[in-house]
Amino acid sequence: MERPHSQLIIQLLLSACLIIASPLYADELKPFTSDGCSAFPDGTLQQQSLWVNCCIRHDLAYWQGGTYEQREQADKALQSCVAQAGEDQIADVMLAGVRVGGSPYWPTPFRWGYGWSFGRGYKPLTTEERGLIQAQLKQLQLLLESLSQTLNQDLPQ
Repeated sequence: MERPHSQLIIQLLLSACLIIASPLYADELKPFTSDGCSAFPDGTLQQQSLWVNCCIRHDLAYWQGGTYEQREQADKALQSCVAQAGEDQIADVMLAGVRVGGSPYWPTPFRWGYGWSFGRGYKPLTTEERGLIQAQLKQLQLLLESLSQTLNQDLPQ
């Protein structure tokens, strides 16, 4: 005779296994989003958008995710971009911030690989995943081009 609790325990264990294993299966890529420099200013008081483009490029890399080495490259590119805007000390502070706060193991909306489900961690992008990224980037490009045309048409001459 089976104990009444054993069936519940088996169901809970199976559910836990499915939840834990879910990042191992093909994942869906969420649309690209950017909040600029996340919890950091987008620029100085005088130039409030001075390095926001650096952050958006950094967000694009973080959205895609990939290996640990790719994350290091993205973080160093952010530091270099902000330094080229003339803010060496800010660039160093930002690098420290993203190295600590951008881990794929933090359940934040700005973690490494945030386009994928939480739990992906560091791993190379597959051919299929790169195809999903390229398709979404193409859609984004078309949307931006259309928006730009619309805005140019609506501006007074």
